[in-house]
Amino acid sequence: MLIRGAYPAFTDPIGVRDVLALAANPEVNARLVCQAGRRWTLDHGPFTAASFKQLPRRDWTVLVQDTNHFSDRAAAMLEGFDFIPHARVDDLMVSYAVPGGGVGPHVDSYDVFLVQGHGQRRWRISSQADLAFREGLPLRILARFKPDREWVLEAGDMLYLPPGIAHHGIAESECLTWSVGFRAPTNQDWAEGFLDFLRDRVTLAGQYRDAGAGLPRHAGEIPPGMIEHARRTLSRIRWTATDVRDFAGRYLSEPKAHVVLEPPQRSLTRARFAALAAREGVAVDRRARLLFSGSMFFMNGDAISAKGTTASTLRVLADHRRLAGPVRAGVAFWDLAHAWYLQGALHISGKEPRP
Repeated sequence: MLIRGAYPAFTDPIGVRDVLALAANPEVNARLVCQAGRRWTLDHGPFTAASFKQLPRRDWTVLVQDTNHFSDRAAAMLEGFDFIPHARVDDLMVSYAVPGGGVGPHVDSYDVFLVQGHGQRRWRISSQADLAFREGLPLRILARFKPDREWVLEAGDMLYLPPGIAHHGIAESECLTWSVGFRAPTNQDWAEGFLDFLRDRVTLAGQYRDAGAGLPRHAGEIPPGMIEHARRTLSRIRWTATDVRDFAGRYLSEPKAHVVLEPPQRSLTRARFAALAAREGVAVDRRARLLFSGSMFFMNGDAISAKGTTASTLRVLADHRRLAGPVRAGVAFWDLAHAWYLQGALHISGKEPRP
């Protein structure tokens, strides 16, 4: 779906200089993609200003993930998409490209909204079924891309692409493109994650024994009784709807592997924190993930049960990621809020540390 002028008078959340500065930050996941004919290279950051000066005038792009973790304006742009549940949010990525720059024709496994910022980018898309990749490349580039539609996007235009749609973005001029990504876990992702979740929670008493078994006819054969014992044992594994909800909340709220929260350098006591936060308000850290299901709340992979006014307050916090002051809440909420504050997951409004 193409929406012309989705953002009238669009202004990039951060400019080119700030994007390249983020690409030099060791805490940032940044990549550099260069093309020379049919040859592609991929390098991972952090990068130096000198490395960019050595690049040619054409055919390269820098990709910076999670800009919403490092910029209030980028975070605010991502919040504009809260018509989609927070549980599906991946990140707001920005790509800076010189003319001809791009990452080649490819497909994504997630939903993405592509918002054009500074400059112009040409997008070619295809609903082709052939999704085979070229071999020997550091990128997953389609071997036989056959576009059936294309558009040139100007500042403020937005293109939505669902998973599995082949697409190729090529910078027409120096440009910034903002990719609002929403995770769409595969069924295999769910299954592997749930099996990992069960591994730490399943307890099966007993042990295999083969007392009384006769001499085997074939020493290399797995005894049928051993296989039957394994079948009976595994059939005892059980889980409930509560287990599934607990897994889903933890799984979907787990931050990315490279995300590290920063506890306060000089922490406030619980009483001092509650007094200041009640007056000023609180905000969830840009890198933290807070979700809920019923009376269960999930912060960065941890589960908490809450009831009454505490649950009501937490739902508002999960929806809006902030509570404006004055905050009227009970003891249980402030106990929990202070614990999150000590972890670096919650801040007094206006007091979030700058990366």
